[in-house]
Amino acid sequence: MPLHVPPAPAPALRSVLTALASPTAVREARTPSLLRAQGPVTPELPLPVHVLDGTATRLAGWRFLIRCGERSVAAAETMLTPDGWAFSHFFEGPYIASTERALRQAEVMQQPYQPRLLSIPGLYMLALWLHGDCAADAATGHLAATDLLVPLAPAPPGIAAHRPHRAAELLPVLTHRVTPAPLLGSPA
Repeated sequence: MPLHVPPAPAPALRSVLTALASPTAVREARTPSLLRAQGPVTPELPLPVHVLDGTATRLAGWRFLIRCGERSVAAAETMLTPDGWAFSHFFEGPYIASTERALRQAEVMQQPYQPRLLSIPGLYMLALWLHGDCAADAATGHLAATDLLVPLAPAPPGIAAHRPHRAAELLPVLTHRVTPAPLLGSPA
């Protein structure tokens, strides 16, 4: 089943296109792959980035994979400001290829999903969030027990990258790991 990729807000896309057209923004990005790109670069596959805060999620931005020819060379992230969507930064690294791999895995699943990214800051972890409600507003919503989470590489120790988990199964493991252990000698 194809994924139902939600459209990014037009101002978020415009901010990325403006940054890509700016030699200063590209040069200062410290993304060698983007600097060496031969030919036109285009932002594709916009994914909303949600942050897991306890058991709730909140929209933090939109991420676009930057393609040059047949491959992604970098990513661009936008953020919501009081004035609307603004370009945040370019970056490269293992999460780009890992995101593409997870999206290819999701494309062959039987059930349709709306892809999102879920950041778990307390574990320095990023996961592809496959939301079961394809018609949902990508900027809102909560993790449903039947949604799938696919940890991206590099994943924290003990969590297998690219292995889909039901949110109801993985969330308790993640929240337990993020919860700090009580100090020795303090009441439990």
